[in-house]
Amino acid sequence: MDVDQTTRTFTDFFRDRGHTVIPGHSLIPPPGDSVLFTTSGMHPLTSYLEGRPHPGGRRLVDVQRCLRTTDLDEVGDDTHLTVFEMLGSWSLGDYPGVRSLKWGYELLRDGFGISPDRLHVTVFGGDDQVGPDDSSLRTWEDLGVPVELTRDENWWSNGPTGPCGPDSEIFVWTGETPPRGTPTTDPRWTEVWNHVMMRYRRHDDGTLEPLEPERVDTGMGLERMLTILQGRRSVFECDIFRPWTETVPKLWDDLDDRSLRIVVDHLRSTVVVIGDGIRPSNTQRGYVLRRLIRRVLTTLWRTDPTRTLGDLPIDPIEHTIGHFRQDIEVRTVRETLRNEEDRFRILMTKGRPIISRRRTRGDGHLTDDDYHYLHDTHGLPRDLVDLLDETTREEVDETIRKVSVG
Repeated sequence: MDVDQTTRTFTDFFRDRGHTVIPGHSLIPPPGDSVLFTTSGMHPLTSYLEGRPHPGGRRLVDVQRCLRTTDLDEVGDDTHLTVFEMLGSWSLGDYPGVRSLKWGYELLRDGFGISPDRLHVTVFGGDDQVGPDDSSLRTWEDLGVPVELTRDENWWSNGPTGPCGPDSEIFVWTGETPPRGTPTTDPRWTEVWNHVMMRYRRHDDGTLEPLEPERVDTGMGLERMLTILQGRRSVFECDIFRPWTETVPKLWDDLDDRSLRIVVDHLRSTVVVIGDGIRPSNTQRGYVLRRLIRRVLTTLWRTDPTRTLGDLPIDPIEHTIGHFRQDIEVRTVRETLRNEEDRFRILMTKGRPIISRRRTRGDGHLTDDDYHYLHDTHGLPRDLVDLLDETTREEVDETIRKVSVG
């Protein structure tokens, strides 16, 4: 299945079961949400999950784009992305989690064609406050799916207070051997879908109050599911990334595999962020965008400082804008990238002598205090300092050697 077929299969399945297809929101969270970006499919629906009536009814399904800065250092492996999409379904007190689990099994088996013997699930096994999630356990046992009981890994909350409850995560075996082990013992079990049963409300004092009727929130990572359905090794090999993975290596052919993935992910993510109306700045969302662009440039300039984002062709940008249905001109995206690149080059020019002087103050090595000073006083992030430091280290070391000899 390609990306459009996968998305349509998911939304049609739930629409056939009475769910209203609602439009996805931008990366900017709704008013009152404390996070910088929408990090999960449920974020735009928080108030409805807490009891506010939704105009679409009590059964909903959508595709929501998300951004997580917490996973930024993980980008480059097989599964993590900065901007990704969540396929989500919700029951706003209309049906229990048990029904959601049965539908989930049916969709994976019949809709996506995944063999049941490749499935494994985890279920909340209980803690000091709440007992095991017996209803979910019995449901999976009746369906013949192996279950692993966990504790903290299968308890969901949206913060220290508010709705919370047990969840059940569904994993698919991606190894070349017959399935073995469990999701917590073998990384070849890949999580694809989480079903959250919001059965409680946690108060400020930590106590739990039953939340009735039970709400259900599910989230499936689109790119991870594509990796499985298309038999790929990583998310970057799926069709959704093809316009980028076919373009970037032709422009910059000496990038290693991890660097290529970082450049592809960050460039695609910047297009989405810019398309949602955010521009580079020194604070909040704008700083995240600035950091993404500069991480791309830092990666590219390690081997060739003459490289420019102005060489990036229109096609991958246009494809990303179209996929996310954003109202922005390609020209605006390209201008934003080039303007930020120009600012970054100026910062590099000014930063190199500052770093050189800082290194010669002591034994020639930068300390954590140096990094803090360079960032707080001169606006030089650590990755830029490391890049500039590499280009000046030999020169500075030679200066220190001459001073020592003298």
